[in-house]
Amino acid sequence: MGIQLRQVCLVAERLDPVVQELTQILGVNSCFIDPGVAQFGLENNLMVVGKNFLEVVAPIKKETAAGRFLEKRKGDGGYMVIVQIDSEDAFNQIKQNAREEGVRVAWEIDIGRWKNCQFHPKDMEAAFLEIEIDEFNDFEGYWHPAGGSGWEGSVKQDSTLDIIGVELQSEFPSKMATRWGRILGESPHSVKGDKEIHLNNSVLRFVQLSDGRGAGLSAVDLLVFEPGEMLKKALEKGCYVEGNAFSIGGVLWKLHTERFFDFK
Repeated sequence: MGIQLRQVCLVAERLDPVVQELTQILGVNSCFIDPGVAQFGLENNLMVVGKNFLEVVAPIKKETAAGRFLEKRKGDGGYMVIVQIDSEDAFNQIKQNAREEGVRVAWEIDIGRWKNCQFHPKDMEAAFLEIEIDEFNDFEGYWHPAGGSGWEGSVKQDSTLDIIGVELQSEFPSKMATRWGRILGESPHSVKGDKEIHLNNSVLRFVQLSDGRGAGLSAVDLLVFEPGEMLKKALEKGCYVEGNAFSIGGVLWKLHTERFFDFK
């Protein structure tokens, strides 16, 4: 089964300040604004990172799922892990795995050429898990949430090259890793005391709760050219900086100059 991390979504009380800091510090471009998220009481902005994407959403109405998530996590933070699946059989198997785990579907759509299913964050504990498949089946090309095609002209990789990992924190990280692994059909690995699920292009890392905000998507790993220059920009913008990482939008952005392993 091929599973590609294509997009990481953050939720913020105010959209523009978070997008501005991400684009300026990471050196990436915005590539798409989706009017369709208004049905959920949201506005959004997508930024392209190599062949993958960062998204920020913000509530524009009261009583939204995103607004409740902000209240639960006491402010801005990670919201969704969005993966692309390589076959309809694999997509359906993940849905079946989720049903067997008692995980609820928060939202889904099937228009034939594109299918999307979001699993409830309460059942997943830390964040939404969203799975997608489309008729093109191209892990480096067409991506429906970014408008399909056309985003390629916005790619800028002189600072940030790729998203190579996501960190999910919990009071019981091993238990959470087991659930995510059963749903995705991928066995967790033990790495330096943490549990990891290795996808085609990235790592999902499950760690002990550490910031007092409850379970959530707490960090994103980035492959970058010059960590020092990026950290300098973050300091100049007034971001919290710790070692080779800085905080924007309630998420810690961890900087690396090498991938963790040779991905599948």
